[in-house]
Amino acid sequence: MKILIAPLNWGLGHATRCIPLIRHYLAAGNEVVLGGDGESIKRLRQTFPALRTIDLPSLELRYTDNAQQRGFYLRAIPALIRFTLSDYYYLHQQLAIEHFDLIISDNRFGLFTRETRCVYMTHQLYVQLPKRLRVFQPLARALHACIYKRYNEVWVPDYADPTHNLAGVLAHGGRFDSYAKYIGPLSRFSNLESGSRHPEKPTGLQKPEAEYPILAILSGLEPQRTLFEQELIARFKESTEPVLIVRGKIGGPATATHIGAVTLVPNMNDEQLLPLMQQAKKIIVRSGYSTIMDLSVLGLLSKAEFHPTPGQSEQEYLASRFA
Repeated sequence: MKILIAPLNWGLGHATRCIPLIRHYLAAGNEVVLGGDGESIKRLRQTFPALRTIDLPSLELRYTDNAQQRGFYLRAIPALIRFTLSDYYYLHQQLAIEHFDLIISDNRFGLFTRETRCVYMTHQLYVQLPKRLRVFQPLARALHACIYKRYNEVWVPDYADPTHNLAGVLAHGGRFDSYAKYIGPLSRFSNLESGSRHPEKPTGLQKPEAEYPILAILSGLEPQRTLFEQELIARFKESTEPVLIVRGKIGGPATATHIGAVTLVPNMNDEQLLPLMQQAKKIIVRSGYSTIMDLSVLGLLSKAEFHPTPGQSEQEYLASRFA
């Protein structure tokens, strides 16, 4: 079976939660083709260098530098419409060249067709809007449903139990539950051994799994990713304990930078990051859903200090849920 797996490029979480799906289909002997853009497809190429990739249309969005994200959502609407149409037409151009038996879209709205089986994956059946836009929330949820109804299946990476789950009201408790197939949490750390080695270990880190009681893992859209990084450097540069910040920047030299007690590295593969997470006393992260799945699967939610992206109501909800 030939499968196209394509995550949204909005931070790295959509890409990383596709990793266990890719491993599953490869282990079953399928041909997997990866689709995407930006940092997301770079992350998958890094993890699966032998797989063929397709560059899909880009979604060019940036947060504002204020806490309310004034104007971001209004600017996002036309950008999302253009992005959806671009994906839709680009997919049908590809289908004129090659056939896919299955297409899995992680929150890319336009990757559906009548020519083959299409799956839409999301943890947010019920879109959460900021308070000032809450009056439009029923409309936003209905429009989202109009999109995923065009797919053959809707996969939700969460437990089906409406009272014991991770996504809470984002994925449970409303009239759209019937469209969902709950497939359980997806984590890139599933089935990894903490002692595994990788040849691309960032320089400047000697036995990092034993050296950093405070670990921060960054991701997300700019400029908020950089602002969060600067905030953490200011907070910890005079710390009495070593602090490691994984910046979430794909590509470039894998060298460490030191600012007082803080060590910064551009990125780490999963085999490097797992022992650091297991041995850290505190893990500082954004409250993205993929991060919460990773921490839950590893049993590390109690170590987490969550910092939602300012103005991103979904992350604000999840941060309060797991505070």
